[in-house]
Amino acid sequence: MAQPASSRKDGESIFLTLRSEILSGLHPPGTPMREVNLAERFGVSRTPVREALSRLQQERLLERVARGLQVPQVDPQQVIQVYDMRILLEEEAAGQAARARRFTDQMRLEALLERDRSLQDPDDQTRIKTNLEFHSAVWACAHNPVLQDLLERLSTHLVHAPHSTLSVGQRWEDALEEHAALVDAIDREDADTARTIARNHMATARTLRLQLLREGALKEQLRSYQN
Repeated sequence: MAQPASSRKDGESIFLTLRSEILSGLHPPGTPMREVNLAERFGVSRTPVREALSRLQQERLLERVARGLQVPQVDPQQVIQVYDMRILLEEEAAGQAARARRFTDQMRLEALLERDRSLQDPDDQTRIKTNLEFHSAVWACAHNPVLQDLLERLSTHLVHAPHSTLSVGQRWEDALEEHAALVDAIDREDADTARTIARNHMATARTLRLQLLREGALKEQLRSYQN
């Protein structure tokens, strides 16, 4: 059913909606994005949908395949390369945040940390979304637009990896403690400690991601033998 004219969306809002859904893991790798279906969903013509899909493709949140556009499949090598770069940039962002943060920045970090601690056994999508919001707030504390832009672009590459590392064992609880330590270091303007915490935090995520990739490859190999 078409939406009322007052609730219809333009290309920008469709882009932002789909981008948020992909980043939160709502659409897993291989999910097709078809103009006709999306136009019906948002109650618009195919033109604004086509505009939104084009922008998502430019951000590499969609890839073109024989049947059209879809959420990209996982490239294990690229995923690890992204983690390697994020370790370096997250460390730098944390150090700069400790030196440049303002009172309002610190208030936001503390509020996000408190929100995440109050969540009761959140699902994988919620963990991805809230974690990204926290890290984005740390990047903003650095007040370095170039560094923030690089990290935002890198973060989009990790959404194609199925399952969050935050859902492995006790990683969610451990990550929250690391976030708390980082918030404290930034509050004390301790750049060295903030850098160390951020680096170790992302290095742990990289190790867990490697574990998940190996397990996924093993399962795929077992399926191929069974077939």
